Amino acid sequence: MDASEIDDEIKKLQKERKTAKASLVGSVSYDTDLYESEDKYAGYVTELKDEDEEESEIARPKLRSFTAPTEILKEIQDRDDDVDPMADMRPSRKIADREDEYHARRFNRIISPERVDAFSENNNTDNARSYSDVMKEAELEREQQRIMKSIAEKKKKAETSGTTISAEIPQPEVVKKPAKKRRWDMTSTDESIKTEKKSEWDEEVRPSSKPKSRWDETPKPEETPRKRSRWDDTGSTPVSTSSAWDATPKISSAIAETPKRRSRWDETPVNVSGSQFAATPVGNMGLVTPTPNQLAQPMTPMTPEAMNAMRWEKEIDYRNRPLSDEELDSMLPTTGYKILEPPANYAPIRTPARKLTATPTPMGAGGFMMMEENSQMYDIPPEIPGVGNLSFFKPEDMQHFGKLLDVKDDNSLSVDELKERKIMRLLLKIKNGTPPMRKAALRQITDKARDFGAGPLFNLILPLLMSPTLEDQERHLLVKVIDRILYKLDDLVRPYVHKILVVIEPLLIDEDYYARVEGREIISNLSKAAGLATMISTMRPDIDHVDEYVRNTTARAFSVVASALGIPVLLPFLKAVCRSKKSWQACHTGIKIVQQIAILMGCAVLPHLKNLVDAIAHGLEDEQQKVRTITALALAALAEAAAPYGIESFDGILKPLWKGIEKHRGKGLAAFLKACGFIIPLMDAEAANYYTNHLMDTLIREFQSPDEEMKKIVLKVVKQCAATDGVTPEYIKTRILPDFFKHFWVRRMALDRRNYKQLVETTVELANKVGVSEILLRIVEDLKDESEPYRKMVMETIDKIVSMLGSSDIDDRLEEVLIDGILYAFQEQTIEDIVMLNGFGTVVNSLGLRVQPYLPQICSTILWRLNNKSAKVRQQAADLISRIAIVMKTCGEEKLMGHLGVVLYEYLGEEYPEVLGSILGALKAIVNVVGMSSMTPPIKDLLPRLTPILKNRHEKVQENCIDLVGRIADRGAEYVSPREWMRICFELIDLLKTHKKGIRRAAVNTFGYIAKAIGPQDVLATLLNNLKVQERQNRVCTTVAIAIVAETCSPFTVLPALMNEYRVPELNVQNGVLKSLSFLFEYIGEMGKDYIYAITPLLEDALMDRDLVHRQTACSTVKHAALGVYGLGCEDALIHLLNYIWPNIFEQSPHVINAVMEAIEGLRIGLGPAKILQYVLQGLFHPARKVREIYWKIFNNLYIGSQDNLIPYYPRIEDDERNHYHRYDLDLVI
Repeated sequence: MDASEIDDEIKKLQKERKTAKASLVGSVSYDTDLYESEDKYAGYVTELKDEDEEESEIARPKLRSFTAPTEILKEIQDRDDDVDPMADMRPSRKIADREDEYHARRFNRIISPERVDAFSENNNTDNARSYSDVMKEAELEREQQRIMKSIAEKKKKAETSGTTISAEIPQPEVVKKPAKKRRWDMTSTDESIKTEKKSEWDEEVRPSSKPKSRWDETPKPEETPRKRSRWDDTGSTPVSTSSAWDATPKISSAIAETPKRRSRWDETPVNVSGSQFAATPVGNMGLVTPTPNQLAQPMTPMTPEAMNAMRWEKEIDYRNRPLSDEELDSMLPTTGYKILEPPANYAPIRTPARKLTATPTPMGAGGFMMMEENSQMYDIPPEIPGVGNLSFFKPEDMQHFGKLLDVKDDNSLSVDELKERKIMRLLLKIKNGTPPMRKAALRQITDKARDFGAGPLFNLILPLLMSPTLEDQERHLLVKVIDRILYKLDDLVRPYVHKILVVIEPLLIDEDYYARVEGREIISNLSKAAGLATMISTMRPDIDHVDEYVRNTTARAFSVVASALGIPVLLPFLKAVCRSKKSWQACHTGIKIVQQIAILMGCAVLPHLKNLVDAIAHGLEDEQQKVRTITALALAALAEAAAPYGIESFDGILKPLWKGIEKHRGKGLAAFLKACGFIIPLMDAEAANYYTNHLMDTLIREFQSPDEEMKKIVLKVVKQCAATDGVTPEYIKTRILPDFFKHFWVRRMALDRRNYKQLVETTVELANKVGVSEILLRIVEDLKDESEPYRKMVMETIDKIVSMLGSSDIDDRLEEVLIDGILYAFQEQTIEDIVMLNGFGTVVNSLGLRVQPYLPQICSTILWRLNNKSAKVRQQAADLISRIAIVMKTCGEEKLMGHLGVVLYEYLGEEYPEVLGSILGALKAIVNVVGMSSMTPPIKDLLPRLTPILKNRHEKVQENCIDLVGRIADRGAEYVSPREWMRICFELIDLLKTHKKGIRRAAVNTFGYIAKAIGPQDVLATLLNNLKVQERQNRVCTTVAIAIVAETCSPFTVLPALMNEYRVPELNVQNGVLKSLSFLFEYIGEMGKDYIYAITPLLEDALMDRDLVHRQTACSTVKHAALGVYGLGCEDALIHLLNYIWPNIFEQSPHVINAVMEAIEGLRIGLGPAKILQYVLQGLFHPARKVREIYWKIFNNLYIGSQDNLIPYYPRIEDDERNHYHRYDLDLVI
């Protein structure tokens, strides 16, 4: 077969495939007007197949259409299009979303009514509750809890025994009377009258004919329910039971509810009628009086998606509403249109009775309904009247600020309503406003706090803090509002203390540290404002509250009160509570208060330690297990706070403590062990040794405890005992170490972060006692363990031990195994963590010269990892070079370092900025230790490669690159041409405006090095041109750079050009020159005495300028100049400048007045306080109050700074008949 025949055969096969494909495509019905019928791939070979496959493909049956399975289509149809698939991945900003079940209990507490202020003279007790009322309510709540608990226990017992509760609880006999027929009842049978009311637990479970599924249709009335509910209807008679509330008959349930298919648009199911134009309904719906339950049914919490849909629906309804005549007049033009009159025979239905008899709409729903004004509450307004433009406004805010949308005339509102609306506006600005709006509103609500009153303020603020949709930022702002108004309200806050505590106490157990600090600050200020008596009477009922959450937060709040008002004033109350016989909960809470006081106040408990220990000591032998446990934990906290003092205060509890260790197991034993572990370090060496020996058997037994909490406590106790002087290294080696390493140094300990950390700390403490080698010998082999978290834990332990104790205790064999294990662990890591890098660097630097035999192997590992495809691996290799460069220099490996320098130089084209930053850091380390002359590659080749890298915007790259350039400019400027340095100067100017302060500081310092290398003239010209730019941050950094150049190259090289530049009539340039002078005099200090007379005329002009910034910057320059020339005889120039500064003391701008005050303070040092006093005395008793305020402010600063120096300069006061004012010692002159 020749070539032409082969081509013909190929074309024939292609034609057959094309025909088969066309037939397949033709069987599919496409819209040819939308899609092209021709194949755009015609003429192309898309695949090569065997002939058998082609024949089988042609023989397939033709399909008429392609579709997905029905269930898949139904699922897609039912799915909501608005679902965001990434919503679950974003962290929620709502506080409630991240709270666990325990923290969410704060929503169970209610904001109680205000209480009686026992210290108020005009005490209004109409609505306020007294202390006795609160105690009665607490007692009632405890009794209710006890009864509910008893019922639950009996129910559980009945379920296990197979009997009913009613059989066990005797019921009183009741004489049954025939029920009187009521006027509204339907005809009832004798059976319905005889029906007696049963308990909800007496209902029997009736088996259903078939099991029901959650996906079944709505049950029909004739179906038998699977289990009776207490809400079910009883029988067929409408009157089910005789109750006090069922006088009004219920709606007949004869009509079965139409099963409604779930719509794809509704997240929250809503009962909607089947059709708007269906048949007239039956069932006498309109004749039944609606019950309260019916009215309350639609009030279902809505999801955000449903709220959005509702908002859009209301928006559309609002736009399609019937327009009034006024709205039509405003919309349509007045000319060209005529208003038609309604027909004369048209009579609209106005009689209510005729309206009721109109054709009913299906199921009482549908049809047109006139929207009420308040139905548009959920629309989001762009601007709220009286508030202005807010940053945002959430739908949840309508619950609290909805009244602001109801626009009413102020004259029609009462004083209380006006006050409420004013507070609402301010709170809305604080919560949702812009920062300037928020700042002004916060100041306003603080200033007017007493005018508004405590009640209106807290009644609006506290519900906001209890909102389930509250976010962190909103909570922070509202807590700040409470903090500010507490100062103003002072004792007016007393009736609302419990309200505030209900809201603020949950902050004390928040996961966020700053939230806990805010909570402590609020409660501290509250206790100072309300007083101890009010705080105790308010929180006393919560001490033995039935809910443990309330008792916990109350204990923490009491500890804050103790820190604010002092422990001594609270001690009598604490002793009484801790010895409470009425309930163990009160005793438990009192002891917990002592524990929290110790945790919060630390060593401040020392003066009261004996009293606190005595108050809780009896709890070690209490009959309640929880009381004994919290007592031991409180003693541990007290001992930890008092360390290393106060052992004599614990003498009385040592015996019961040791007895408790022998009797307890589990959590109780853990608490007792913790107390012993913190008390033993307080003892002297002999006693510590004695008690450690007695304690060690129990500790070693608990080494193998599976309880994680017990493990942490045992590790802590071992660490504490090992640190005492009485425990010898030999004792630790023989008694503790074997079992310690056997039970704790296992892989599982590395998986829990808290156990991991505690184990590392304990091992380091043991190494501190027994030496480095004793510990390393036991764990060094684990550097090759197959578990990476375990290797990481071993490396971190070695790092801390070697960095603290050194490596002199390590012998040659251990050294070899250690280096081998570290190299293995470093190479095998898959999780790029700094732990391995730190450990490697610490060990190598500690070994010093001893690491020389291993350096070739280490360097080969580094070079191999620099070629790795993973960016993290390359970054760690470069970081390791910077860690060990000093050791390589110590070992004399300059040749090896030169090779590394060349390799790093070749990698300066790295594309990953993190890796490039590490490479630059490694080059910097090599340049530091090798020196400029011996550096390979040469500096003249290295620096031009660094210049383009300065344009990189990554902070790590910028910082390391500038540091390297500055190091070269400082030590090897002569190796680079001046033109290259000028090019670098232009690049550095852009770096002066970076956000990171470290980069700006490095760039400014580098300007100084470059100016020193090539002279200040060219660098100064570049910097002075930069003063003309508009960006403020760039100009400020330029002025700093000019001052650095002046300090480096002497001020006389810079000042002439700087003063000449001030003549440029441009505001930015002149301000820049003044700021440069300010920094210059700050840096040069005493050298300023040679230049202060030269710049005095320039400062005169600036201090008289109309521009505020000119005067402000000139005052700053005078301050630094005056401080620099103190005691150097330049008082005449300073007095001259003071005369120009003094008229500015009445400036209103806060920045200017601060600068003026600082300048006067500087002149006080330079001239002495007497000169300033002479200026001040003229206005202290001025008739104008504003003048006196300024002068007294200056005098107060003068008095604070130079009180003793002012005495000789006070005016003489003549003696009178009774007093002798003359001081002869002040007349003595040497």
